[in-house]
Amino acid sequence: MHSSPVYAASGAFVCFEGGEGAGKSTQSRLLRDWLVEQGHPVLLTFEPGDTEVGRRVRQIVLDPATGELSHRTEALLYAADKSEHVDTVVLPALARGEVVVTDRYVDSTLAYQGAGRDLDAGELESVARWATGDLRPHLTVVLDLAPEAGLSRFTERDRIEGESLEFHTRVREAFLRLAAADPGHYLVLDARAPVEEIAEAVRDRVRPLLGQAAHVDHGAAR
Repeated sequence: MHSSPVYAASGAFVCFEGGEGAGKSTQSRLLRDWLVEQGHPVLLTFEPGDTEVGRRVRQIVLDPATGELSHRTEALLYAADKSEHVDTVVLPALARGEVVVTDRYVDSTLAYQGAGRDLDAGELESVARWATGDLRPHLTVVLDLAPEAGLSRFTERDRIEGESLEFHTRVREAFLRLAAADPGHYLVLDARAPVEEIAEAVRDRVRPLLGQAAHVDHGAAR
């Protein structure tokens, strides 16, 4: 990697990551609701699919009817979704001084397409970081859950959920490796803990990030 990590100078960027059924959507909503109660402008978003282009990409990569895709094709589709998402949704909100809370981001590509699909990790990361301008979350919360527990929560599975237990085990291990390599920007929580206990632990780590989100010169967007 030749580029350096970029952390937004205004707003705050928080990401939830983890395997299937770990509670990312629930915790994302709980954090958004708490931030609103605290008076912070907040944008709740997700990947893939929270742009018009992204919705089309999401249908391709998650619909079981798509069937087999070249692993590189799949990775590039996810990268395209992320590029559009960062440029049209995430960066504008951060420039406005908002707290951006996203359900999945680059780490999902590194875990699912890297460890899961067994693509070259360095090459894949170069593509994913290039697609997102190397923008990093100020905090990534990894909700850790054994894949057999998470997958048991689904009666019908999409194209990715339907992968083997071995695939999802590699994904879990990749998330934990990413978190261990940068503890200052990660929080790993046991997804089996009570929902409110998880939410409180997240709030404790997010509070120190809110100063920059509250005190932004709205005339000086990045």
